[in-house]
Amino acid sequence: MTDLSLILFIAATFLLAGFVKGVIGLGLPTIAIGVLGVIMAPAQAAALLAVPNIVTNGWQVARGPALRTTLLRLWPMLAGIGVGTWAGAGLLEQQKGGAATLWLGVALVIYALVGLKAAKLRVPARAEGWLSPLIGVATGVATAATGVFVLPAVPYLQALGLDKDELVQALGLSFLVSTLALSIGLVGAGALDLQVAWHSALALLPALAGMAAGTMIRSRISAKTFKLCFFAGLLALGSYLVLRAAG
Repeated sequence: MTDLSLILFIAATFLLAGFVKGVIGLGLPTIAIGVLGVIMAPAQAAALLAVPNIVTNGWQVARGPALRTTLLRLWPMLAGIGVGTWAGAGLLEQQKGGAATLWLGVALVIYALVGLKAAKLRVPARAEGWLSPLIGVATGVATAATGVFVLPAVPYLQALGLDKDELVQALGLSFLVSTLALSIGLVGAGALDLQVAWHSALALLPALAGMAAGTMIRSRISAKTFKLCFFAGLLALGSYLVLRAAG
């Protein structure tokens, strides 16, 4: 692959990943790491995602309706994400066979199929106090192992009964904390340095363009359509991860 072909391939990957994130609130690292895995190691792809992840999730959080309320409700989970990610530091560098990615994909497919069948998962308010930090730690370890921030945080947040915009903001907040924690680990492992950070900053442009287009579409669809897109997107992302890991 020539230098120009490589640049175009990476730009197209981030444009697509940003678009999906704009529509359903997630998918940037899942798609980007999966596609970029064709040409680079998972840790390299995760490092390239650092700036786009931080900026796009920051944008997602800032555009949400109730940041203070969301922070007060979710801080135990967010703290758990930091602890879990740092506890699992180095797992992504060690990943060779893709087993962690395979099981992540399987879990996503199962969850998406349950959601598409309209099964309503709900977390009782009295359980949030002890469940939230556990979900955070588990998500952090999964993040450290795969570079993807989806499970189990996404099903948990969806089960809290948030509306469309609240859910997207909560997802952005969770992903932002995951990105910052993972980036610290990648810096410590030597996978993220100033040169990689510069390349990551360049990848931000197509990611933002895709996200802007996706966000425009989300603002024009109903809550019912958003839910369908949300679970269909999870199903597609999970299936893709399974196929990539199995192949």
